[in-house]
Amino acid sequence: MSPADPVYWDPFDRDIAGDPYPVYERLRAEAPLYYNDRHDFYALSKHDDIDRALLDWQTFSSSRGPILEIIKAGIEIPPGTLLMEDPPAHDIHRSLLVRVFTPRRVLSLEPKIRQMCTRSLERLAGQDHFDLMTEFANEVPMRVIGMLLGIPEADQQAVRDRADANLRTEPGQQMQVSDKAIPHADHFAEYIDWRADHPSDDLMTELLHAEFEDTAGVRRTLTRQEILTYISVVAGAGNETTARLIGWLGSLLARYPDQRAELVADPRLIPNAIEETLRLEPTGHAIARYVTTDVEIRGATVPAGSAIMLLVASANRDEDRWSDPDRFDIHRKMTNLRTFGFGTHFCLGAALARLEAKIALEELLTHFPTWDVDPTALTLSPTSTVRGWESLPLTIP
Repeated sequence: MSPADPVYWDPFDRDIAGDPYPVYERLRAEAPLYYNDRHDFYALSKHDDIDRALLDWQTFSSSRGPILEIIKAGIEIPPGTLLMEDPPAHDIHRSLLVRVFTPRRVLSLEPKIRQMCTRSLERLAGQDHFDLMTEFANEVPMRVIGMLLGIPEADQQAVRDRADANLRTEPGQQMQVSDKAIPHADHFAEYIDWRADHPSDDLMTELLHAEFEDTAGVRRTLTRQEILTYISVVAGAGNETTARLIGWLGSLLARYPDQRAELVADPRLIPNAIEETLRLEPTGHAIARYVTTDVEIRGATVPAGSAIMLLVASANRDEDRWSDPDRFDIHRKMTNLRTFGFGTHFCLGAALARLEAKIALEELLTHFPTWDVDPTALTLSPTSTVRGWESLPLTIP
């Protein structure tokens, strides 16, 4: 796309996905309310506009799903699919999962996460090259979600593979939306039946016994199908995104070895380095919403029934909010990060993702304080919803 051409953004264009940030910069400057007539959706790229939309769930609804293809397909969303609900149903269902992601429970996982990371990295000791994604980054969230759900370790890889496959797209193609695009969890059914007879300190046991007041005002426990939906949401949401975050840490710190050396010398800087990575290279670039009523944005009317994309990756580099926004700086003062969303749908697993990334990076730097990446060997994952490395070959000096 030449600077003389009208700005064009397309979430299914793999060439744009390779480096979308120049396009986002042009959108912010030239078309902060953008319309794509090829795929019939609007997009917002400025931080303030995105914040207003994320907070106004009545106008910018999640009830049709948070992904453009799902909104366009108009398929029925099962209850309990948190990412695809508005209040009051969303708040009722979210309250049941909040108890699983309490600070106490998240922190209680730290020793197990560290033990698992150490075990994975010790297995790689002495190797002069390995793929960070396949050998480490993909494994960490898969095991952690397995711990939370109470899934036997031997079955955790199969669970990740199924969730991952549903996000795959052919290059340049949209996600093929069928009922499998909505979280399904029939493969979890046997674990639920087993947990009913063998309770433990995990999500399944918690959900089996949770009492709540539903949208009809009835006090009850969850149905088996509702539990399956919840578990599917948790299993699918945390795997792909956290793995890609660890991958971005690996590639960015190879590109900025001086900042990596600072982290090795002072691990207390690691949490802020993770925040800066979440800002500069978020794994999810856009949140889709369904417009419920005509709404005026920047002097134009977005009609009811439209799909609109909220480009949080652009908000994270908005010049009006960040100084020198394209620079990676582990010392940057972090505020207004939108990678985990904002408002009603702020990511329930944000604290867990941060903890996983912190432990993973601490252990990676301990076991391998230096590494190089061959930029010609990198491949991005083929999804329209998550941006990150499919393969990240590291060379250990």
